[in-house]
Amino acid sequence: MPFQIEYNLVPEIDYFIHRRCGPNWRISEQFLPIYDLTYLLSGSARYTINGISRELSAGDLLCVPANSIRAGITFPDRLMHCFAVDFALKDGAGKAAALPFPLVSRIGMQGDIIHLFQELDFAWLDKQPGYTIKTRGFLLLILHRLFELIEYKIKVSQEDPRIKKIMYYITNHYFEKITVQKMAAMVGLNEVYCGALFRAKTGLSMHRYIIKTRIRNAENMLKSGEYSVKDAAEHCGFSDIYHFYKQFKALMGFSPSKAIPKKGL
Repeated sequence: MPFQIEYNLVPEIDYFIHRRCGPNWRISEQFLPIYDLTYLLSGSARYTINGISRELSAGDLLCVPANSIRAGITFPDRLMHCFAVDFALKDGAGKAAALPFPLVSRIGMQGDIIHLFQELDFAWLDKQPGYTIKTRGFLLLILHRLFELIEYKIKVSQEDPRIKKIMYYITNHYFEKITVQKMAAMVGLNEVYCGALFRAKTGLSMHRYIIKTRIRNAENMLKSGEYSVKDAAEHCGFSDIYHFYKQFKALMGFSPSKAIPKKGL
């Protein structure tokens, strides 16, 4: 079962560097009480973590768990170029949280992750007021993307600007009548190909994706306590209340009325 990340993760950055190693660079053996996340852009290095030695090259991600013994060296003919961030990690209750990533993951050269590290680098060095919040936000985005790549196997290649456009449209117009024909025309694709491409990229048919989006929005409305089941159904594009009940329970595992907070709580 994939690691669950629905709870809050709160990173606190202790140190960040866009590291370009010289021939004499090394990390002497030392105890590290917090996480070390290092992403190699070029060159190579050998890290020894808790007695385990691993040689890393461009495209490798090193995730050193908190409370580890760490040491590292680069090679004069293959000097390491990397991003590295040391950070403590807690959950929403303030307790120490753990990442499920292996010590070394081969994620390849991911342009979006490199861009996020570059943004983190600029914010960390610029140190404008509020930079700690901003840098924490960038690190959370990096961690989210790593969860997608490592835990959920969602590759960048799965993203398609035409499918993204359709997804954004559904997010903003879920309460309207939306058809594959209309979406295909919007992005300039054949109807059959559009439907097949959408399923390939999202894992759902467009119809199921629309239903899911409507149900998620309905659940959110019901949780606010401001809508009745009937009102939420209508606002989310369901003209048949019985169909809404069926779809809601199939997706959520409980009836719509269970989502409405009890009075006085």
